[in-house]
Amino acid sequence: MKLLKIILICLFSLGTILTSWVFLISLNLPDPTQIESFSPKESSKIFDRNGNLLYEIYGEEKRTIIPLDEIPKKAILATIAIEDRNFFSHPAFDIRSILRAIFYNILHLKFAQGASTITQQLARNAFLVPEKTLTRKIREIILAIKIEKKYPKEKILELYLNQIPYGNNCYGIEAASKNYFDKKAKDLTLAESALLAALPKAPSFYNPYGKNLNLLLERKNLVLKKMKEYGFISEEEFEKAIKEEIKFKPPKTKILAPHFVIYVKRYLEEKYGEKVLKTKGLRVITTLDLEVQKMAEEAIKWGVERNRKISNAKNAAMVVEDAKNGQILAMVGSYDYFDIENQGNYNCTLALRQPGSAFKPFAYLQSFLKGYNDKTIVFDLKTEFNTSKNKIYSYQPKNFDKIFRGPVSLRNALAQSINVPSVKVLYLAGIKETIELAKKLGIKTLEDPNRYGLSLVLGGGEVRLIDLVQSYSVFAQEGIYHPQSFILEIKDNQGKILEKWEDKPTLIIKNQEAVRLLNDILKDNKARAPLFGGENNLVQINDREIAAKTGTTQDTRDAWIIAYTPSYVVGIWVGNNDNSPMLRGSSILLATPIWNYFAKKFFEDKPKEEFRVPKIEYPKKPMLNGTLVGVYKVNERYFPQIHNILWYVDKNNPLGKPPKNPESDPQFRNWEKPVKKWIKKLNINLEEYNQKIPYQAKLNPITVGKTSKKTLKILEPKSGDFISKTFYLKIELLKEIESLKIFFNKNLLKEIKSPKKGKNKIKISPKEILPQNLLEIEFKETNKTTSSKETLILFSEQ
Repeated sequence: MKLLKIILICLFSLGTILTSWVFLISLNLPDPTQIESFSPKESSKIFDRNGNLLYEIYGEEKRTIIPLDEIPKKAILATIAIEDRNFFSHPAFDIRSILRAIFYNILHLKFAQGASTITQQLARNAFLVPEKTLTRKIREIILAIKIEKKYPKEKILELYLNQIPYGNNCYGIEAASKNYFDKKAKDLTLAESALLAALPKAPSFYNPYGKNLNLLLERKNLVLKKMKEYGFISEEEFEKAIKEEIKFKPPKTKILAPHFVIYVKRYLEEKYGEKVLKTKGLRVITTLDLEVQKMAEEAIKWGVERNRKISNAKNAAMVVEDAKNGQILAMVGSYDYFDIENQGNYNCTLALRQPGSAFKPFAYLQSFLKGYNDKTIVFDLKTEFNTSKNKIYSYQPKNFDKIFRGPVSLRNALAQSINVPSVKVLYLAGIKETIELAKKLGIKTLEDPNRYGLSLVLGGGEVRLIDLVQSYSVFAQEGIYHPQSFILEIKDNQGKILEKWEDKPTLIIKNQEAVRLLNDILKDNKARAPLFGGENNLVQINDREIAAKTGTTQDTRDAWIIAYTPSYVVGIWVGNNDNSPMLRGSSILLATPIWNYFAKKFFEDKPKEEFRVPKIEYPKKPMLNGTLVGVYKVNERYFPQIHNILWYVDKNNPLGKPPKNPESDPQFRNWEKPVKKWIKKLNINLEEYNQKIPYQAKLNPITVGKTSKKTLKILEPKSGDFISKTFYLKIELLKEIESLKIFFNKNLLKEIKSPKKGKNKIKISPKEILPQNLLEIEFKETNKTTSSKETLILFSEQ
């Protein structure tokens, strides 16, 4: 009995506490009759960094009150079907829905479902803030009960359908119908009614002029399914409405930098809620610079109109960021935000697109962090990368120009965006390590590293333009990460600061010399000249140092350029929203001219800046240091070798000792096979190359030659070096000789009689340089009848 008394006393006490709590909550609740005159209060405003008004949120409220009998029955039933099936039978709240929501929220450990009836939504929208708390839910239910006592169901429906927000400043179904369909509510079709009914749940998220139109259409279909399920419409009506094509009226609103503003507005709504935005008069100062925005919009407009004449590239987007602090200065999401027919309202800076070669710098930077460098040589030859025996998985990437160049340095491979060497660089760098680096720099969309293979370096993963720009800003700042930002300050109508920008820089790449090396390559005009050709002047702006990387995806579905100085990053994407091919063109033809058009104006008043020169210590190991030929030595005998880089390096520790068994690397044989074929095609006697190496032999980085070094010593270049159109031969004569002849690819270039003893510097300017070249130095010693010869293999640096 005592236990029962204790339980009863506890239950009574708990009930008393709960009753008191509910009573206290119900105090000072507004008079339900005020609901008929409810309207939003002070609207919020979005400004650029200089105080220019970009947009007034809810500043142009659209509302037209109409009686219930002017609202079509199908629109009423559509709303009931999706929002409150039991509207006509519940007493203001639906106990079954509340219990279901409680169970769901407990199961998922979050307050996700609210189970609000139409009456509760009306009460919340008119009188309460949108916070998700138990207190607010109780106040909402109490207000709903009072409203149900005051008004009949039909009047509640009329109030709801005249006051609920439908997005884009539309309050009530009449305003929404006119805004979206340019017709009165009474003329709505069943499909249009269902679409409007789908909006109130999340008007900004389901904005017909936003990027989630497809999700809105899916929810519209859900409304129709529920209407059919509840017997509100017939099967025939359902099928007809599902097939109906909905045409939206183009939006007309006073808004500057629309894609950026909608981006900011959505952030504000998610953080503060619509109620706050339309009643608290927030003053939002953004990072955007309206003058820069206008330059960007003008460049995109010019570029798209130009591209449409030479290719079917119908759209473009741009982001401009201040690399010194991560602040977005301009955002252009499409050619024309108001061109709804061509999805102009879709913000392509946030779209997932394949980056093409614009992703390559991540792999190269990771390789530099491992110990590779710009002189490191890999072979650009037709290569099979599939290590299984199943031909179905064959992967043999091609270069954009269908040419294989033989040995190339990483500097030229990146600057000229050569595909095959870049795939090898990704392998050397490591796929997972490269993805992790990209994530650290700001790429947010490569979630599962196991999904990606070696094609990732050619753009096999989808990224967003806004994230690429953020990542390249870390390059510009030599490894320092500044969080990307678009808000400087937010104040409420009382002047209280709700949010204020603060830079939080982080050094995320401690080896800054590796980043400086990457920048040095991407700004190297000479190295990238073979790729850009006559278009190189479109990357360069006067005599400024501009680092840049372009990218073009398969079938030219996407064209990119990300260009930067130490202080600014500009990212441009060109393509079609429906991912259709652009038929003709590349990033150089389609995206680079837009950069040039924008940059000429943008940099007019900007001081010139230079990237810091990297300090790189080059190792002595062949291939790693730019020397193609590795020479092993034992007892004054030399064994010159030409192999792929995996012969000399452990890919995970390139600066360590050469691997004892190179063939243990799964890619070694794949890479070595084309090298052997390439060697056979060289027009020289290679009997001395790739002979079996005695186990006592040691690797010596010396010049290959057949003669004794007692007469002539070649100082520069070394066999395997890369040469330009004009280079210098530096030799040292240790004895007097009668004559010296220099042959280039079997053609006599120079003959020097009685050259002076000691060091000589001879200018070499051949008429034509091939990818692989033979330099022969023939000399005759004094008082000897026969000549001797030194032979070098040299490669074009282009």
